[in-house]
Amino acid sequence: MLRAGPPSHTLLRLPLLQLLLLLLVQAVGRGLGRASPAGGPLEDVVIERYHIPRVCPREVQMGDFVRYHYNGTFEDGKKFDSSYDRHTLVAIVVGVGRLITGMDRGLMGMCVNERRRLIVPPHLGYGSIGVAGLIPPDATLYFDVVLLDVWNKEDTVQVSTLLRPPHCPRMVQDSDFVRYHYNGTLLDGTAFDTSYSKGGTYDTYVGSGWLIKGMDQGLLGMCPGERRKIVIPPFLAYGEKGYGTVIPSQASLVFHVLLIDVHNPKDTVQLETLELPPGCVRRAVAGDFMRYHYNGSLMDGTLFDSSYSRNHTYNTYVGQGYIIPGMDQGLQGSCMGERRRITIPPHLAYGENGTGDKIPGSAVLIFDVHVIDFHNPADPVEIKTLSRPLETCNETAKLGDFVHYHYNCSLLDGTRLFSSHDYGAPQEATLGAHKVIEGLDTGLQGMCVGERRQLVVPPHLAHGESGARGVPGSAVLLFEVELVSREDGLPTGYLFVWHEDPPAHLFEHMDLNKDGEVPVEEFSTFIKAQVSEGKGRLLPGQDPEKTIGDMFQNQDRNQDGKITAEELKLKSDEDQDRVHEEL
Repeated sequence: MLRAGPPSHTLLRLPLLQLLLLLLVQAVGRGLGRASPAGGPLEDVVIERYHIPRVCPREVQMGDFVRYHYNGTFEDGKKFDSSYDRHTLVAIVVGVGRLITGMDRGLMGMCVNERRRLIVPPHLGYGSIGVAGLIPPDATLYFDVVLLDVWNKEDTVQVSTLLRPPHCPRMVQDSDFVRYHYNGTLLDGTAFDTSYSKGGTYDTYVGSGWLIKGMDQGLLGMCPGERRKIVIPPFLAYGEKGYGTVIPSQASLVFHVLLIDVHNPKDTVQLETLELPPGCVRRAVAGDFMRYHYNGSLMDGTLFDSSYSRNHTYNTYVGQGYIIPGMDQGLQGSCMGERRRITIPPHLAYGENGTGDKIPGSAVLIFDVHVIDFHNPADPVEIKTLSRPLETCNETAKLGDFVHYHYNCSLLDGTRLFSSHDYGAPQEATLGAHKVIEGLDTGLQGMCVGERRQLVVPPHLAHGESGARGVPGSAVLLFEVELVSREDGLPTGYLFVWHEDPPAHLFEHMDLNKDGEVPVEEFSTFIKAQVSEGKGRLLPGQDPEKTIGDMFQNQDRNQDGKITAEELKLKSDEDQDRVHEEL
């Protein structure tokens, strides 16, 4: 946008003496013109409109200020004057005696870019006196005229809305900062400036003296994305001075404007809830870690970034300075599953400099956000009982127990991940054996057989920042679990326990063929018999053959493939011996 500049030219006026002579000639010389084309003298100006523009928003009236070019010739075609030769438009008020009467009349009703041929009889031109050395007495004058501009001192800024978006979040007011594109032309269509050729918008404050007055007025009330045509009379533009070589003196200006965005330095973050899921029991606060999807656009709708295009959520702490201040503010108070629009002014985004090649300086940013989940590093497992069996529950699952359970696992946005029902059998685990994620292990403890629970497991008690196969990093997991069965576990370090005291003379019972040594076959047969007779039980949740093999290896101390009476020791005896050794 051009600002005030030096004058380009001044109006040429007739000398006072010459003007008085012309007025005298016009007073006494009426009716003394040359013959008309029909043979008699011309009584009035003959007007031939040989080019009429298709659109004529206004016609010249008495008292209007006009700018025009002309060629003046005699009947024989000899040129006596031309504004083109002087490289200067005529700029003058019509109908107030500053022009010859014939020209005053010939310009009336003319449109911008219209071309006329005027035949002016002597009594409406320079009469019987003429102009010494230039126009002989009683000369009929021929003018080719093209009108380039017209305005009146009563004119105001003319605003035409060419396109208005259906959604208008705000309109331009005084003291707002705007970014817009424009094409600037004179009233005849001559281009003098455009923002499009400069690789960026024109950015400025409105109503603060940074713009010509007419543009300040013409931008008021505009919406982002709106297109306007703004016609500005010269006294609200660059006036008599013009601007350099591109805007002549007393020129009306036409701007085609596209408003990109608008904000005020006092603006705060604007929030609009697009979708709020029912049952929001927790809202994000500073310090929470959040996963969300977003589309980021400028105020005119230009998309500059999207997490969806990367097929990955944006994961960050909220209120800790890891993201732009406006987003930090805009995410707080949101619910899991909520969709909200966050409008961020540039002083809470990337400021005057912008960032990269997609976010220009002083840009207002709009984020459409879908909150997937959030948690706090201090969050425990959230446990909600969905149903409990009607019968009395005297024993609940505890550390060391071997349990069977069914489960459905999903993300908080409802994305299904895993289900034991897909495998046709319940999952099994020994609680506290680190075979399942910590949050699920915790959530299963205290359950009765037949009980159903909902567990919300934060990522630090699930698969952490890295995630797992099919599980995104830093994801909060939602489980629905049902305890199918439970078995008491064994004390830590035990592979087999007796329900009562072990047999006296244990080695003799184990040595089935009484040869003084117990190979693995005899050992296995003995242990299985104890289990089948209900006298003892193996560690649940593990292959019995492997467990028995591990037990045999523990007793075969010299690793010769058999156990002797000297090698055989109960774990309780071993633990007691170890205590004595430590003492």
